[in-house]
Amino acid sequence: MASPMPTVAIVGRPNVGKSTLMNRILGRREAIVAEQPGITRDRKEMPAHWQGQEFTVVDTGGWLPQGSGDNASMDAKVSAQSEKSMARADVVVMVVDSHAGVTADDEGVAGRLRGRHGPVLVAVNKVDDEAHENLIWEFVKLGLGDPFPVSALHGRGVGDLLDAVTAAFPEKSAEEAPAGAEPESDDAMVSEAGSDPRSKMVSVAIVGRPNAGKSTLFNHLIGDDRSVVHDQPGTTRDAIDTVVETELGPIRFVDTAGMRRRARIDQAAEYYSLLRALAAVDRSDIALLVVDSTVGVTHQDQRLAERVDAAGCPIVVLLNKWDLLDTEARKAIATDIDRRLHFLGDAAVLRVSALSGKGVNRLLPELRGVISEYRRRIPTQAVNRVLRDAQAAHPAPDGVRVLYATQGATDPPTFTLFANRTLPRTYLRYLERSLRESFDLGSVPVKLRVRRRSGE
Repeated sequence: MASPMPTVAIVGRPNVGKSTLMNRILGRREAIVAEQPGITRDRKEMPAHWQGQEFTVVDTGGWLPQGSGDNASMDAKVSAQSEKSMARADVVVMVVDSHAGVTADDEGVAGRLRGRHGPVLVAVNKVDDEAHENLIWEFVKLGLGDPFPVSALHGRGVGDLLDAVTAAFPEKSAEEAPAGAEPESDDAMVSEAGSDPRSKMVSVAIVGRPNAGKSTLFNHLIGDDRSVVHDQPGTTRDAIDTVVETELGPIRFVDTAGMRRRARIDQAAEYYSLLRALAAVDRSDIALLVVDSTVGVTHQDQRLAERVDAAGCPIVVLLNKWDLLDTEARKAIATDIDRRLHFLGDAAVLRVSALSGKGVNRLLPELRGVISEYRRRIPTQAVNRVLRDAQAAHPAPDGVRVLYATQGATDPPTFTLFANRTLPRTYLRYLERSLRESFDLGSVPVKLRVRRRSGE
């Protein structure tokens, strides 16, 4: 879904501080930052504001010229993502390193930017004090105008840079504002953040082990090569989200980093990638668990499904690369699903090929049913009738009984049970199964909250 706000792309060669600058603009740590070059690979877009002006800031991977060697293919894909941002943004901020001076890669980036029609600003990073400000004038030779001295790490000069950025926005952004509207203060924007209509849309996280095909599926769903796709495991490092208008309304799809066991994580960047992926799952309404069919359902797939299920997130299992399997292999993975993912109950299992798009068309109809179940509200009378019949068929031990129940919330369906005493866990599972089967709640998690009735 196209954003009506102006876009600001932060570009440059690797390790000049692009992600640090994005975090400084946002006022929080959204982009993963590390001393290792090449941490950012995908385009990460986030809403931002400055002095009442709202815009979208885009962090990009480091641009590199076409090279050779083991990482040449990856570098080319990351650079292509960066060049897309250069072409599409309303304003481009090119970040350079004051300590390194003008490099050949800086010249390469500048050469591409000199051909674009929109405004370009040069931010000379790592200028931490006035004594080093004279270093910025070397970058005039890039041919992109007077540079701005900034320290993304400490925030020095970033305000002046943002003043210039917002002043360069297209006039249409001002014309589209309601007549007589005054710019909102920063406090007002923060206080109203929770009322953003986008916060109420369905969020779908795409999760799985490294190299299962998550980014390929994500790009197919959003209709754009926004995530870098490569056969190197661990290509995606951050959670990348895009809102797509569908027949079900707007849906936010979130591409996450491949999840491995923590014992196998040996880099700080990969550790933070895992934390971002888990946080994306916790914030999402539905999770798409992508399984590499050519490998089968592994122990790590099983552990990941358990983690998502514990978060109260409905799961749709996607068996990717299905077209590469023969008949015998397809039977084997069906057995794997029954044996290793039995705890997911009636979770839908779709056979797809993210690369060709085969079978992906069945995803939206499946999401329609899951969303309906996730948001379903059941009349109190019907809830009590089911629980009454369940208790009559199998009474709880020691005279424990549910006196009354009601559905207190949706997303997922949450029921409050008023009981005379504490209910045993096994009996709670029995009541949950009764509610699930009676109301055909499928794979949607059902939460039960028990309260002891006073005086009992």
